[in-house]
Amino acid sequence: MKHQQHPFKQQGSVLLEALISILIFSIGILGLVAMQAAAIKNSIDAKYRSDASYLANQVIAQMWVDRANIDSYAHYPTGTSCTFSGSASGNAHVTSWAAQAVALLPGAASNKTQIEVTTPVSTPDTRQVKVTVCWKSPQETVTHNFVATAHINQ
Repeated sequence: MKHQQHPFKQQGSVLLEALISILIFSIGILGLVAMQAAAIKNSIDAKYRSDASYLANQVIAQMWVDRANIDSYAHYPTGTSCTFSGSASGNAHVTSWAAQAVALLPGAASNKTQIEVTTPVSTPDTRQVKVTVCWKSPQETVTHNFVATAHINQ
């Protein structure tokens, strides 16, 4: 007796292979989209950190130039962790600097920036300056901050 070969026994295997390859390709594309979304978020966060660094260094540089009036730069000098208190500085440089911070950073406010000016006991002719800039990215619950510290000789 002769065995008959069935030529249609593997019918549909190409379709099954095509569906599996489309599934694998789709998972890869979804992974790339998720990675791009994360990369965009990290890029935006880096831009905000860079802007905050620029602002802090800008006001510190202005204080170096205007050493005679360094104590007038104190801006909401008390409080902690982006909940600052005290009085706002009347110095025109600080006022324009705080306005620039509000314009550049999302969720920033004038009272979310702080400039502390202290005199170390060991060196009374030096001022220690601590500049803190706070912001809150859109649709985030956590507040970010950047802190820069400098010692300025008078």
